[in-house]
Amino acid sequence: MDNLMDIGSRSIFDEDSDRFRESVRKFMRDELAPLQSKFEEDGKPTKEIWRRLGEQGLLGITIPAEAGGIGGTFLEEAIVEEEQSYAQAVSPNIIVHSAIVMPYFYNYGTPEQIEKYIPAMTAGERVGAIAMTEPDAGSDLQGIRTSAKRDGDDFIINGSKVFITNGIVADTFVVVAVTDPNARSKAHGTTLFVVEDGMPGFHKGKNLKKMGLKGQDTAELFFEDVRVPKANMLGGENKGFYQLMKELPQERLSLGVGSLANAEWMFETTREYVMNRKAFGSTVSSLQTVQHRLAEMKTALASARAFVDMCIEQHAAGSLSNETASMIKYWTTELENTVAAECVQMHGGWGYMWETGIARAYANARVQTIYGGTNEIMKELIARQIVRPKK
Repeated sequence: MDNLMDIGSRSIFDEDSDRFRESVRKFMRDELAPLQSKFEEDGKPTKEIWRRLGEQGLLGITIPAEAGGIGGTFLEEAIVEEEQSYAQAVSPNIIVHSAIVMPYFYNYGTPEQIEKYIPAMTAGERVGAIAMTEPDAGSDLQGIRTSAKRDGDDFIINGSKVFITNGIVADTFVVVAVTDPNARSKAHGTTLFVVEDGMPGFHKGKNLKKMGLKGQDTAELFFEDVRVPKANMLGGENKGFYQLMKELPQERLSLGVGSLANAEWMFETTREYVMNRKAFGSTVSSLQTVQHRLAEMKTALASARAFVDMCIEQHAAGSLSNETASMIKYWTTELENTVAAECVQMHGGWGYMWETGIARAYANARVQTIYGGTNEIMKELIARQIVRPKK
């Protein structure tokens, strides 16, 4: 396939999917992309753009309509993720809100919680975030110190979180807290709670300044004797670890979908650049070393695309395993960083200028191997499946 972003070349999508993609692509390029500079300056998107995404039907896609979602499948979710990447309209972070946070409410929420939160999140009236990472606990849930102690019919939450995506603009947080410090492992004594902006004792810290993804808000969160009613427990007490593990395949696949689309965009942008950029009396693309680099990248991208599409199809059918999702997250995010480095090099000095899309894409790529579970953790999870003794 000559164009890695050709919407008609992938067998997992049909004509309806392609029509949906064309609509999403138009919105991402015409409405969302022009706002990115402003979001970068402010360090966050606006609440208005979240509502606009809701009006377009781009939030809560995989949540059934009877629960207040759109009622689509992960195939449509993947289209939204890809087109946001192809437009390089990285803000706001739709994946965290729609593909990561909202499923917790649908899969583990009470009927009252579903009715309260999901329609509002689908409409973009509420913005969601998940508060898991702490200063001393990233990928390792054993290190979580935020506690929730029972007090009658309430829980009192104390602790802090850091690097929380959507944290400044969000008003609805899924918070991971330790409820049984005496459990056989701390991870198995965790519970998920819904904390809302404005609850006494709940404070947001500063909007953290990052290397990349500058238009996405990333916050510190502080909990000082935050009283949360039992009705705000999401799922069963001490079941948080199991809920988190069950939702990880979609999270990691979503990160992989976005990473590969980012890499494809960088390749296409660079191919166009070297075919027009003049050097030594000809175009840069006439140099054999450049041609070979392009060949290597295209081969790697085409191979990754086949793997990702297979996993999208598996997940839509409910059969994607944790191990395979870890492979996708690890492989595509590493590839995105490799492609980013190659493409900046091919752009020469202009590739180092922040005003160029390729420079911003390079900076944005770096965190992909870190968040959502570091790639070192991904390899560990994959290895466990390889060497685990057969029963």
